[in-house]
Amino acid sequence: MTLSMTEQEKKAIDAIRALSMDAVQAANSGHPGTPMALAPLGYLLFNEQMTYDPTHPRWLGRDRFVLSAGHASMLIYSLLHLSGVKKLGADCEPTDQPAVTLDDIKNFRQLGSPCAGHPEYGHVSGVELTTGPLGQGVATSVGVAIAEKWFAGRYNKPGFDLFHNNVYAICGDGDMMEGIASEAASIAGHLKLSNLCWIYDDNGITIEGDTSLAFTEDVQKRFEAYGWQALRVDDVNDLPALRKALKTFDNTTDRPTLIIVKSVIAYGASKLAGSHKAHGAPLGDEEIKAAKIAYGMNPDEKFAVSADVYQTFENGVYQKGVQAFAAWKTLFEKYKSEYTELGAELLAICKEKLPDGWDKGIETFPADSKGIASRVSSGKVLNQIAERFPWFLGGSADLALSNNTELKFAEAGDFSAENPAGRNFHFGIREHGMAAIANGLSLSGLRSFCATFFVFADYLRPAIRLSALMSTSALYIFTHDSIGVGEDGPTHQPIEHLASLRAIPNLNVFRPADANEVAEAYKAAILATKTPSVMVLTRQNLPTLDRAVYAPASGVAKGAYVLVDAVDNRGNTVKPELILIGSGSEVSLCLETHNVLIAQAIRCRVVSMPCWELFEQQSAEYKESVLPSDVTARVAVEMASEQGWHKYVGLHGAFVGMNGFGASGPANQLFQHFGFTADHIADVAKEVLEGKR
Repeated sequence: MTLSMTEQEKKAIDAIRALSMDAVQAANSGHPGTPMALAPLGYLLFNEQMTYDPTHPRWLGRDRFVLSAGHASMLIYSLLHLSGVKKLGADCEPTDQPAVTLDDIKNFRQLGSPCAGHPEYGHVSGVELTTGPLGQGVATSVGVAIAEKWFAGRYNKPGFDLFHNNVYAICGDGDMMEGIASEAASIAGHLKLSNLCWIYDDNGITIEGDTSLAFTEDVQKRFEAYGWQALRVDDVNDLPALRKALKTFDNTTDRPTLIIVKSVIAYGASKLAGSHKAHGAPLGDEEIKAAKIAYGMNPDEKFAVSADVYQTFENGVYQKGVQAFAAWKTLFEKYKSEYTELGAELLAICKEKLPDGWDKGIETFPADSKGIASRVSSGKVLNQIAERFPWFLGGSADLALSNNTELKFAEAGDFSAENPAGRNFHFGIREHGMAAIANGLSLSGLRSFCATFFVFADYLRPAIRLSALMSTSALYIFTHDSIGVGEDGPTHQPIEHLASLRAIPNLNVFRPADANEVAEAYKAAILATKTPSVMVLTRQNLPTLDRAVYAPASGVAKGAYVLVDAVDNRGNTVKPELILIGSGSEVSLCLETHNVLIAQAIRCRVVSMPCWELFEQQSAEYKESVLPSDVTARVAVEMASEQGWHKYVGLHGAFVGMNGFGASGPANQLFQHFGFTADHIADVAKEVLEGKR
């Protein structure tokens, strides 16, 4: 291979390779081959191509780098270290401390090190998003690119070109094979995201061996069919060829770009270069020494970086980035004086603050025995919030009319290549890609939502899990939440989905009981800036409860609350002998059961539990006040699987729910068939009281 690079460039590139080999060897764990192969590309992106200030790694005007091939994490850790990226403080402001020290690299993959096995957002400054599950990184990068287009569409003004950011994502064969990447690439081509550049490391290697075992498609033609520009570079070590391809990307204004780069995994290793054995295991001391000799380095030195390598990055990305940030900041100061309101919005986004008065438009729903479906009340509240929250945006997977997620006020509009300031997104039938894109929007500072039917939550789950892991504020709106879907039958009736999502840490799952609980759930979700939220909503109407009779819906903020308490024959509140617990549509059913039991002189309390996660955050005293430990006769009611409810009903309680799949038929007939009636629940409750359950 021709090494078309200067001696200075070669030393910097080989330093990346050596750090990667040494770190993986010290950890006795990791993936050395790809960082060794892609070191020239990483060097060129950071030190020449990107607009990036290492002293302000959260600057809104920066280009973004996404290592979708997250197993190659030592590539980004080496680049963050050599570029001098600064660590962010608790307030997200930069400090004078390095984000990645040489000692951090020496402790690669060790407990407490910022250099985790895969890049983790929030653990180290400079990592734009958590990657590792293949396909997720590139798919999320589409959301980041959309966000940059949206920022430009809303905030750029004549003479104030604040946003012209690019997004660069390195991906591998695994990314190319994952379906989520195809969904996201299709959306990106449709939207003509000219600020998006994926760089595909076409090294022909996967864990099992050569990619020809399972992957023989023409990736270039595939992406051209998506509406992308597809370029080729035959040797990643050919810096002039890489520069030419990146220049072509810079000059392209009507489509995203894929650069297909040929590389040799573990480049420079004497025995393992080009071998799948270099993918997921240390090279070994002797192979590392041989590689260092091939690079012209001292084979006996470990974690060695010469002063002139640091100086190369100082003269490149560091100085260029500091100057770019200073110029941007000067421009922004002028912008704030001329566009006061828009400038204030950008400052709020930077500081992760909510706009003033964001909740002032949320209306209280009047009591109504007929009521409305929670998907309908959700649509009303969503619009009431979004109209006063300019950077709250999102869309549905071709189900906006069913999910009630269209933003209908005049200023909303549809996002497109022609209208990048639009706030309604049409994701098509691409649920997996949609969820990752929502993460990208959220990670860029916007408040995003996406929607589909609840039964399709499984399509979104990997991206939802990453959202929770990254502590984003993304909102997932799911409608048609139970057997109440009716005639569509068991393929469209969620059963295990609530339990599945409740199992994810740092995820608030809301299942509100009426329109006012919907409003309160939205308030709680918007306030949760470090926790994603899920709204689980009905197709069928729910009575809007009379809050003059029942407890206020503000109890949603605590996850569970006493909706109505036990009373004696004089109507006085007394200690309950039985507690009924419900969520969503089953709360009104619990209230009907309560009336049946009260008429039989059974002292019954009803608890609405719209969000387990918020309830678990309350004090022990509050939880005891809602679910007294000495009241062991409890019945939980939910049109879903039982998993998890034992924590609240205990050994002496019972659960009325689904222990199998649903069926096709009118919803009211299904409720009867599966035992969701007040009389049946009352019978179960009496059996619990009598100790027969």
